[in-house]
Amino acid sequence: MGSALLRELHAHGAGPLRGLTRDAARAVFPEGVEAAEGDFADAASLKPALDGVRSMFLVSRLGPDADILDAARQAGVRHVVLVSSITARAHPRLGPAGENLAVERLLRASGMDWTILRPTQFASNALMWASSVRGRETVRAPYADTALPTIHPADIASVARVALTESGHRGATYALTGPEPVSARQQAEAIGAALGREVPFAAISRQEAHARMAAVFGAEAADAVLDVTGGDVNDELLRVRDTVARVTGVPARPFRQWAAENAAAFR
Repeated sequence: MGSALLRELHAHGAGPLRGLTRDAARAVFPEGVEAAEGDFADAASLKPALDGVRSMFLVSRLGPDADILDAARQAGVRHVVLVSSITARAHPRLGPAGENLAVERLLRASGMDWTILRPTQFASNALMWASSVRGRETVRAPYADTALPTIHPADIASVARVALTESGHRGATYALTGPEPVSARQQAEAIGAALGREVPFAAISRQEAHARMAAVFGAEAADAVLDVTGGDVNDELLRVRDTVARVTGVPARPFRQWAAENAAAFR
């Protein structure tokens, strides 16, 4: 999202622009974008990066959010565009959703202006299959035919760009989705179409998926992911919204476009 947002802001003539990176020497930003070193995990490291900043794009839960927001406020930031999650609305009982809600409340109480973005499942989550696809192995996923309105990360960036640079978006909370529901099976088919070959796909049980995910994310997070990808879906999660088109004036990108743009990751 951050790279796409910097490109959009630069293309629309917004500026001056500063991008946060852990390693300025390796950062690949558009010409004219200042690279500032810092790490969200270390709020103290953000002080030089925030000097002079008046608007900030922040993805929640990348570090101690209370400290990050306090550093932004002390630096004179006036407006924060926060990326939260649709689960804050659809599944507030889940641990990660509760954490996102807590960050939203911190921002609302910060004294700074705010815009909150609540996207649904990212199209880029499919990159978890990249190794299997490159190895011509079978992609395995639970809830194979549960279709969610997956969003292209660049659409989140587009909405953020508008919120940062145009009036009328402060104090708004936007639920963001893609233009149509797409299942895991259909995602594999779209990746195959982008590659010009079949991507083998097999449905697996929740138990098998949980064992794999828990080894990476932990048991609680694995349960939460499985609930919102098929185990406990509801109308809030399944609903297709036109927010991207309303805010940006451009229709949301379908998953097949993301697959075509990122085919190299699967070759």
